[in-house]
Amino acid sequence: VRPVETGGGLVQPGDSLRLSCTVSGGIDSPSVSVWFRQTIGTDREFVAGIGWRGIKILYSDLLKDRFTISRDSDKNVVYLQINSLRREDTGLYFCAVRPNNTILTQREQYSNWGRGTQVTVSS
Repeated sequence: VRPVETGGGLVQPGDSLRLSCTVSGGIDSPSVSVWFRQTIGTDREFVAGIGWRGIKILYSDLLKDRFTISRDSDKNVVYLQINSLRREDTGLYFCAVRPNNTILTQREQYSNWGRGTQVTVSS
């Protein structure tokens, strides 16, 4: 079942945003859920990942200061909180889910992607 991302939108620099990734029917265990993003002129890059129990968490070294990943297992939702948004954060944010509890950071290692949610940071 494909993940569905929501929560994107048009925001101003410095604002915060919380993105949601929902998998209908639930997220099987064990599995990891990850967020990637594709900003202007870049390939899809790893942002953060979280294990099934929410204990394992991994962030991109470049983004970890402003991004927080979490999950609500009861609601089958994985969140990505983004604070102090910058113009360079503008892009399409994708969620992916993968069986196994190892958080991998390469795009090619995931096959079950959502369609993405657009985040635009502009004044």
